[in-house]
Amino acid sequence: MKIRKHSKKLSANKLKRFYDIASPRIKQYLKAEVNFVLEQIHTSDKVLELGCGYGRVLRELAKQASKVVGIDTSYESLELAKEYLQDFRNIEVHQMNANSLSFKEETFDVVIAIQNGISVFKVEPEVLLKESLRITKQNGKLILSSYSDNFWDERLKWFIQQSEEELLGEIDFEKTGNGSIVCKDGFIATTFSKKDFQNLLQNMNLKGSIYEIDMSSIFCVITK
Repeated sequence: MKIRKHSKKLSANKLKRFYDIASPRIKQYLKAEVNFVLEQIHTSDKVLELGCGYGRVLRELAKQASKVVGIDTSYESLELAKEYLQDFRNIEVHQMNANSLSFKEETFDVVIAIQNGISVFKVEPEVLLKESLRITKQNGKLILSSYSDNFWDERLKWFIQQSEEELLGEIDFEKTGNGSIVCKDGFIATTFSKKDFQNLLQNMNLKGSIYEIDMSSIFCVITK
């Protein structure tokens, strides 16, 4: 697995801990997201995951797809991914930003950015979609997801857990609400609603299908 130039290190083990402490309902949500994506993938497909972290999703994708590539901005997370994914020969990872992908046009059959990547990456949504679709093959798919409004209570509980474990700063409950979780250290976790996806598609003159999965995720699937 090739890893490109270093960037400021992030705590990969802290990221992994987010998932280790997840409640059964959160784990159900995470599994439902992956299962939905797997339903969109053929065994011959070459798949790219944006924001792959330590490889939690890549591992599942590699069992289905012919070739899987993951990118992330965190060198440390990618180093952990090398260990976590060492038994898989059809995975490679690269240090890269989603707003400037170093891949040729029409390289991938499927490009995914799930678990609220469209908000987490801090990349303008229009830029993210344009760059992702550039490297997606004709008739290929771009798959994005965010949290459902119906999942707010469980999501907030999970972030409270993370704060109590000192994985996040103290939550500012006065400012938290309407889909956004705000910490007193300045961290803000936003979401992308069904209406946000609809407006984005309309503004970019794109056609896509929007689904609510497991009462926890909103998916937007765009076929190029």
